[in-house]
Amino acid sequence: AKMPYDTLNDFVFVGLMARAPLLAVVHPSLPVKNIKELVALAKARPGQINYGTPGIGSYTQLATELFRRMAGINIVHVPYKGIAPALTDLLGGHLQLAMTSPPSVMSQVQAGRLKALAVGSEKRSSFMPELPTIAESGYAGYEAITWYGAVAPAGTPPAIVDALNQEIITALATQDLKERFTAIGFDIRTSTPEEFSRFIREDMARVAKV
Repeated sequence: AKMPYDTLNDFVFVGLMARAPLLAVVHPSLPVKNIKELVALAKARPGQINYGTPGIGSYTQLATELFRRMAGINIVHVPYKGIAPALTDLLGGHLQLAMTSPPSVMSQVQAGRLKALAVGSEKRSSFMPELPTIAESGYAGYEAITWYGAVAPAGTPPAIVDALNQEIITALATQDLKERFTAIGFDIRTSTPEEFSRFIREDMARVAKV
């Protein structure tokens, strides 16, 4: 309520650039291999599974809270001042669960220090296609993604917005950038300015309900 800017009125939306599904990861000591087993364990141990986030009101907290409500489980939120200390405690076994963007945990998952259970996107992600989505794990309609795009100050001439949009689309179509984005867990996703504006409005409305 006290933000120094108005998201919808102080910017024009140039275009979407990339999306990354949130990744549900657990400490390897947790005896679960998938989302269904995680839910079953949480129901057997109410209030005993802790999940970490970068802070109260962060997108990862909202995404995990949405999952908690849909699954009907009692898990405990532990807020941190940033994702790094939360992941440190997850790696140390002080937390059992986190939902975070792939770039922050991919190296730990690949090294076996964390266990990935599912992705939060509507469809399986290209970077780990073997991982099921949370939606297909019994929670239809669940979606939690981080996204990246370009905005400009309100009043930027439409011709400039369109030119920037086209340059972004051209750059992201190069094979080099495609490979770099995929390697760290991003799916390149471009849009028109109008599509990006609609996407942001819909995302804000969806998250506001949580």
